[in-house]
Amino acid sequence: MRIQVSRTGGFAGIARRHEVDTEGREDAAEWHALVAQALASATAAPSAGVPDGFRYAITVDDRTLYCADPDLTGAQRTLVSRVLKEGA
Repeated sequence: MRIQVSRTGGFAGIARRHEVDTEGREDAAEWHALVAQALASATAAPSAGVPDGFRYAITVDDRTLYCADPDLTGAQRTLVSRVLKEGA
């Protein structure tokens, strides 16, 4: 499973994009469970969010869903943080 997170917005308007491929990872099952939880509450259309807040596009394989601050669920916040931290 390939997980890509694109973050836009924020005060400085700096976009970030990182990706994690779970194939061959020992923690792949953990990633898959986190993705399932995070995408359960995401929307199919981009959200306006709040001024100076971050907006996220989460792409898993060929499916893209969206979420935005301050309305991230715990699973979405964890997924976004992990991909942006651990991804390339």
